[in-house]
Amino acid sequence: MGWDRIEGQWKQRRGKAVSHWGKMMNDELAAISGKHEELVGKLQEKYGVAKEEAKRQVTEFKKVVEQLKMSNTKLTEMQKALNKQLEAGRNSVKSRTTVKVKNRSKTSR
Repeated sequence: MGWDRIEGQWKQRRGKAVSHWGKMMNDELAAISGKHEELVGKLQEKYGVAKEEAKRQVTEFKKVVEQLKMSNTKLTEMQKALNKQLEAGRNSVKSRTTVKVKNRSKTSR
């Protein structure tokens, strides 16, 4: 995932950035709009770190965002598979119930 994609999804990612950098305010991060260099500059200003350290932190944040996205994708896939299994189980129970009801109808005549 390139930084341009993070910038494009900044509104969704801003909450993670707030929790990642506690001194950064949500409105400051909103004003940055996910722009890489502005984020690096704001980190330098707020935390008093060198530019290279701020860049390292932004790179680390990008990795965290990518990992969260992959985890979310995996969880979504697992949820879909589980829902399919549950639905198949429900259909199986309905099918067996229908057969039992039909068999009882035939024997009660």
